[in-house]
Amino acid sequence: MIARLRPKLARIEGVTLFLQAVQDVRVGGRMGKGQYMYALQSPNLDDLNQWAPKFMDKLRHMPQIKDPSTDQQTSGLQANVVIDRDRASQLGISPQVIDQTLYDAFGQRQVSTIYKRYNQHHVILEVENAYLQDPTSLEKIYVKSDSGKLVPLSAVAKFEPSNAYLSVNHQGQFPAASISFNLDPGTSLGQATVLINNAVRELGMPSSITGSFQGTAQVFQSSFASLPLLLAAALLAVYIVLGMLYESLIHPLTILSTLPSAGVGALLALIVCGLDLSLVSFIGIILLMGIVKKNAIMMVDFALDAEREKGLAPDDAIYQACVIRFRPIMMTSLAAFCGAIPLAAGLGTGSELRQPLGVAVIGGLLVSQLLTLFTTPVVYLFFEHMRQWFKARRSGRVATVAASPRPAIP
Repeated sequence: MIARLRPKLARIEGVTLFLQAVQDVRVGGRMGKGQYMYALQSPNLDDLNQWAPKFMDKLRHMPQIKDPSTDQQTSGLQANVVIDRDRASQLGISPQVIDQTLYDAFGQRQVSTIYKRYNQHHVILEVENAYLQDPTSLEKIYVKSDSGKLVPLSAVAKFEPSNAYLSVNHQGQFPAASISFNLDPGTSLGQATVLINNAVRELGMPSSITGSFQGTAQVFQSSFASLPLLLAAALLAVYIVLGMLYESLIHPLTILSTLPSAGVGALLALIVCGLDLSLVSFIGIILLMGIVKKNAIMMVDFALDAEREKGLAPDDAIYQACVIRFRPIMMTSLAAFCGAIPLAAGLGTGSELRQPLGVAVIGGLLVSQLLTLFTTPVVYLFFEHMRQWFKARRSGRVATVAASPRPAIP
């Protein structure tokens, strides 16, 4: 909707309108004109005011970045009174007199207080309101010289218009300029992060200027930086629990071998549907870890029990596990698949937030279901044969050591 409104509203002269979608969850303490924010910070205000507009111009030429704006307010108008000190001294006018005269005219000097019965009123000295609207009023100001004559201010000074800072924003202890922006539909925040970092490097800003993402973009960076650690911690926790459950160090790896296919399926489904790898879709991938590994758990649990209780060979044990456990595996997978269909369909208000989760779950289930029914028995037999080989080799070493004669004691 914003993409459709943006070109129409841009044709309205004299007004710049910034639109952004309402977020259910907002992070960051500062509000901007866009959904995302990037801040430039420097102890040198002049460097910041010089490079922030260049950075803004760089963003305007990126088709992926929409509605860039800044909170810099450096376009305020001011008039500088530059005193010709030589001319003023010849006429007997000191800079202090000029300063006092300007303060009398525009500084709202309190000259008296009127006391009444219940309150008091301050008397303010200033020029009439008509002379406060235009800087040309400075040419109508007269300054009193030492001789008592009135001299036009324009005779001893010139007036130079310039820009002034209406406000100077700070981040921490240093001045900062916040650049707000939105994204073009189809551009992810991860892609925009790379583009902005490349733009900063291409501009070659001085070392006194530092840039960082703020608000939603900052949380995105910090959360995705910790996601690999979160995934590794989840895998380690699953491995430890399965190791204690089966009293084995290798068969938890058999169960965890089903997870890569689920992750690949989830990513392929997101790509096909044109969805980003957002935090919600990553939660769907984490959820797949609990759904997908139950296929291998059902087969490995039955096979290990058949080997230990019935004395079956690994080949026969895993074969019976595949045959007997096929029905519950299909039933549970189908139940999870059907449960994720409403999420992936994306119906209802706010469904776009949940849709990546459903798509990731469905894609991961489809691919893992097709692959793990065939790969899990192979991985199980590989680890089981490896375990028996190490066991036989270790038993041979123990027998050799036990049969060797003990050396004679002199």
